[in-house]
Amino acid sequence: MSEKSPRVSVRDVMKTEFGLIEGSATIYEALLMMKKLRTSVLVVNKRHDDDEYGLLLVSDIARLVLANDRSPKRVNVYEVMNKPAVYVEPDMDIRYCSRLFARFDLVRALVVDNKKILGTISPNLLVLDGLFYGLENEA
Repeated sequence: MSEKSPRVSVRDVMKTEFGLIEGSATIYEALLMMKKLRTSVLVVNKRHDDDEYGLLLVSDIARLVLANDRSPKRVNVYEVMNKPAVYVEPDMDIRYCSRLFARFDLVRALVVDNKKILGTISPNLLVLDGLFYGLENEA
């Protein structure tokens, strides 16, 4: 007889605090915000209603700014960000979200409901919080 794990959704384990930055900001400004918020990712705001959100990751800054010896004060966020950002719905089962991350080699996604950002999700959250949450709440 197989045991069925309790259903855990992205909403249960997502990170709800996130920084929002404009694409026109410099990487230096983004780094200051990342340090202040103690995060390695920022959400890049839409320029207008028909635009899409972007994501700025520390790993992209390392690869595209630091490794190429570019000045963080002379490079804009829009030059480094990933856009459009991949997003998932908050009620998605963490197992499907994990499969999505694996299939597309993602390190972060937005959690969006009705075009409103609720938070971010990462493989670390899916595993460390999601699996643990499911085990704690087994009947």
